[in-house]
Amino acid sequence: MDTQTRHALKQDGFAEATASSIGWIETNRSTVIRLAILVVVVAALAIAGAVIYNSRSDKADNLFGEAMDVYNTALQAPGQPALPNTPVYKTAADRSKAANPLFVQVADNYSFFETGKNAAYFAGLTYIDLNQTASAEKELQKASDAHDSDIASLSKMALAGLYRQTGRESQAIDVYNDVIKHPTTAVPESAAKLELASLYETSNPALAKKLYAEIKDKDKGSAAAQIATQKLAGGK
Repeated sequence: MDTQTRHALKQDGFAEATASSIGWIETNRSTVIRLAILVVVVAALAIAGAVIYNSRSDKADNLFGEAMDVYNTALQAPGQPALPNTPVYKTAADRSKAANPLFVQVADNYSFFETGKNAAYFAGLTYIDLNQTASAEKELQKASDAHDSDIASLSKMALAGLYRQTGRESQAIDVYNDVIKHPTTAVPESAAKLELASLYETSNPALAKKLYAEIKDKDKGSAAAQIATQKLAGGK
């Protein structure tokens, strides 16, 4: 087969394929139009969703920042004059009372975002400052499920402390053991084990001593090891 013949066949094949495609489109015009509209709608929804997501994320971050500004405000020292247009908090409870509604708002309205979990943790802490233990427990439980392992572990430690405060030592022990098995940068194994040992000092002194010895031997030179050494020596 010569070159001219092959070229002619290729052209004929292309023409037939093109004609076939055009014929299919003409036959199925309404379907093609619906598919084209669907693609445009899906793309528009994706863009709108991204815009809404980013907008809500920014609102959550800004509101959380406002709450943290309040929570980090220095307490007024005795005799210290108040600065103009500056909120004054004489006690930690006063400061927590002001910050708490902001944290709760972020935790409730933006729970989908990690910022919402962070806010739930601080909402729990401020509820503790206000002696509202039921609300504190609710917020800390939410925060303990955070994807951020540091926030989750900090929330669990605060929750365990709340259980101890309210006479639920068995629940506190379960939480401490969970953190010991899943340590994080924010709460290393030794920190959780130190709290567990302090819980056992009254109910199981032998186990408390064993835990302090483990901390002393495993984390030599650390602050936890120093505390454990003092405890073993009979210090407070």
